[in-house]
Order: sequence, then C-alpha cells, then structure tokens
Amino acid sequence: MNYEGSDRDRRDARSDEAHTDPIGYRVDEGSEFHRTVHGPPQRQEPHPRSSRDADREHEAERGALPQEVGRSRAATRKDRAASSRKRRGRLVALVLGLVLVVAVAGGAYFAVSKFGNRTTPNADFTAGSPGDGVVIQVHPNDTAQQIGTQAADKGVVASSGAFLEAALLNNAITSVQPGFYLLASNVPASQAVNELVDPASRVGNMVISEGRQLHDARDVNTGAVKKGIYTLISEASCVDRTGSGTPTCVSYDDLNVAGAVDDPAALGVPDWATDRVEGVPDRDRQLEGLIAAGTWDFDPSAAPTDILKQLVSESATRYEDTGILTAGANSGLTPYDTLVAASLVERESLPQDFSKVARVILNRLAVPQKLEFDSTVNYSLDTTEVATTDADRARVTPWNTYASEGLPATPISSPSIGAVQAVEMPADGDWLYFVTINQAGETLFTRSYEEHLANITKVEGGFLDSGR
Repeated sequence: MNYEGSDRDRRDARSDEAHTDPIGYRVDEGSEFHRTVHGPPQRQEPHPRSSRDADREHEAERGALPQEVGRSRAATRKDRAASSRKRRGRLVALVLGLVLVVAVAGGAYFAVSKFGNRTTPNADFTAGSPGDGVVIQVHPNDTAQQIGTQAADKGVVASSGAFLEAALLNNAITSVQPGFYLLASNVPASQAVNELVDPASRVGNMVISEGRQLHDARDVNTGAVKKGIYTLISEASCVDRTGSGTPTCVSYDDLNVAGAVDDPAALGVPDWATDRVEGVPDRDRQLEGLIAAGTWDFDPSAAPTDILKQLVSESATRYEDTGILTAGANSGLTPYDTLVAASLVERESLPQDFSKVARVILNRLAVPQKLEFDSTVNYSLDTTEVATTDADRARVTPWNTYASEGLPATPISSPSIGAVQAVEMPADGDWLYFVTINQAGETLFTRSYEEHLANITKVEGGFLDSGR
C-alpha cells in the first residue's frame, strides 16, 4: 500500500475519513485490518457505570431483537462475546484483500497477501548457508506472489508466502523494474527481497544505440573500437553465480556462431525477412539490422541461440509496430528492403534530414541510379569514416553501392525507429544528391549534378579527407 501524508495528518484525520487500502478496507489504527496485522488493542478496564447504563448500551447494540426470558446477565454477556468473535472472524476474512502496490516500468502491479488466523509460519530458510546464484525474471505486471512463487520454484526461498511477507515489509520493493535478477539460493526471504531491490542484482540489461552493427568496427582516424551488438550482449551476459569473483559470460564467438546457423526460424527471423536472410552471402552478417536499437533485457543464463531468438523476435514486433508490413504501398519497398534503406538513412544523416535522405534513396532506385554511399563501403571493411578511398569504392562487395546498383545485401546497422518511419513516409522532393559539409551535420540537397558539384566545394576543409 502507498501511504501519503505525515503521521500528524493521519492522527488528525476524522474517523469518517479514515485511510483505506486500494480496495476499500480501512487500515487506520483501530480498524479490522490494523487489529489483524498488529493484534487487538490492550483491554482497558471500563469506568464504573450503573447497571442501568450498561443495560441501555446493550439494548442499543442489539436493537429491537427480543431476549430469551429468564437468562442471566452472565449468560447474555457470554452470548455477546461469542457473537463478537464470529464478527471478527468474518472481518478477518475480508482483510484477505490486502494489496501491495509495486511500481514497475510502464505501470504498476499488485500483490495479494493473505493474512488470517495462521498458526503455522511460512517456511523460510535460515541465514548462513547461501547457495549458488540463480536468475529470476520480473515481468511487467507481475504480482509479488508470482515473483515469490518463481523464487521458491528455483530454490531462492523456502516458500512464496515467506517471500511475500518480506516484500510487504520492504518499502524499496517499489523500485523494482521488469528484468532479470541474480539472487542467491537457499536464503531467508528477507535477504532475497533485499537482493531483488538492489540495482546491482540486475543482469542481462543492455542498451543498443542507433546505427550499431553486429560486429566491432574501428574508427579509421582514431583507432578507437566501437563495440558491436555481439560484444554488448557478451558483456551484459556476465554473471558471478558462485560468488568467486570470476563471472561467466556468453562469448562473442559463441554468439557469432549461433547467429550464423542456416535456419532463420531458429533465430526468430520473421516471415517477411526469411527469404532474404537465407540468401545473405555472408552467414556471419545475416542478422544485421534484425536486432533493433533500444534497451533490452535478456536471460544471461540462456543459450546463445535462445538469447538471439528473443532479441530478433521482439525486434520484429517493434518494427512491425511502425507499419513496416504495409508501408510498401507508399514507398514501393518490401518490409526487409525498408529496413535496409532505413539503415542507410541512419548512417548517412542526422534525424532532421532522415526523411530527405530517404527520398533521395527512393528517387535513385526509381531512376535507376547507383546510391554511392560511403557508409556501404565502410560496412564491408568493418571501419568507420566519413570518406573512403578510390580503391575502397572500386572493390566489389554485396554491400558496396558504388560498385553495384540497388540496395545492399543486408542492412548495414540497426536503424532507429525514426529512420524506419522516414523510409515509410519520406519527404516530398526530387533530390538525387546530397552532401554533408561540416561536423555539425549541415547537409545540402539538390537534383542537379552540377549544383551538387558546387555544393561539394562548400565542404569545410579536411572534413572529407580519408584517414587511410
């Protein structure tokens, strides 16, 4: 539950405005919920009253119900006590609806904790003998009961009930986000909850930036290595299950091998990309562009093929949400070619020019005219540079758009959603040429080749020089 306001506010609240939990039951001091959780208040001896005053109170309680003739006051009091116990029992049953609100990304989820007249405590492990770590997953909208059940099933805690009780006592549970967490096994429930709310326990979380490629790429001018998606996955997979200080990881090489299997369906490739993926000339590059940019959570204890299948299949859903399956009616491109073109847009321009560059691509394909993008030359060289050499541009590869007409064999990076949408709905224009003239990304567009040559003269000194 989420209590708001100071203690003084709660003490000063009128009885008819007593705080209630999210399903409507009162939880303030003196309520049935408060007595269930904290026990009944200490009995205080009443002030002396006359028997007539007491009789009036008893009559008011019972209303107009007739009394059995001849029964003693002691017997009547005994009956009232029994009736009161029954009422408390019924109200305790109502309190089974206690709700714990736990905030998660994208919403909130609710855990139902069952309180009642339990005489046997929930099973719990004792401290001092933790086992190896295991990975549990928190899904969006998971209840604390569901998380506790998973933790119990995997041997983290002895029972889901003990986990739930510990969660109710830990306010930090509100910070838990959907994702994967490494928790020690065979530990008390309170320790398991403490580990769950510790951000350091989160594993298998990574961010793939827009324009990232599957494999590492080297900057020609600085020599710096830009980590590829396989490297990012490998680093995010590292977990220390034994507490030895030496984590185990899914290796870059294992991911590269898994990503090159001949069966696209085993890797989660959607139907609209299967034929093209099967025909990719370099199997190591067949998943290029099919793992979308963005934030990802995956199970680091899973096999490399399973990790890739999750990322590829969920990426397909993200792309499909943009309308990629029907965008061909406007652009004339298949869904897969839309993805290829979007990767070129991503690597060739800044977001403010995405839709214009998309239009240049479509205009050149329609002529037809070679795209002649330096980014496609760099791709097969696994390097990054604004410019390329004459020798590089002359080398024929399935990706070099100087050497061949049409689109590259695959995407050359993971495009942003904005780049995909730009190809789906490009700007109106007749441009065939563009050139970026400075580090700020200023780009000039034209249909005239002569004007394009004039624009090239505006390039700032050294900006297009090759570092090779």
